[in-house]
Amino acid sequence: QLQLVESGGGLVQSGGSLRLSCAASGSTLDSYAVGWFRQAPGKEREGVSCINSSGTKTYYADSVKGRITISKDNGKNTVYLEMTSLRPEDTAVYTCAAAPATLETYGNACPQWYEYWGQGTQVTVSS
Repeated sequence: QLQLVESGGGLVQSGGSLRLSCAASGSTLDSYAVGWFRQAPGKEREGVSCINSSGTKTYYADSVKGRITISKDNGKNTVYLEMTSLRPEDTAVYTCAAAPATLETYGNACPQWYEYWGQGTQVTVSS
């Protein structure tokens, strides 16, 4: 059973940077696509970014494109989300999720759905 634990959230000033980590245990991430989601109070959950199992394809939501980079370190069994130029509207609980490669579709970075979810980490950006 794959387990995911996020870390790296915190309070940062507008324009600052954070690196979120999604550490996996129970299985190796080289067989999983991983995505990051965020949910702010009173808002729906938003898919922020994802990376396929081989790490060769990535996706970014328009709201974060150019400011966020997703990467995968299979040796550390961890996926990272580097966030720069943070804005107050980036404030949310960030959660990672994973799906086995069997749920991937050709040419797409993100799987059809996710089977495993972490608990989330809070990111707060002050103005």
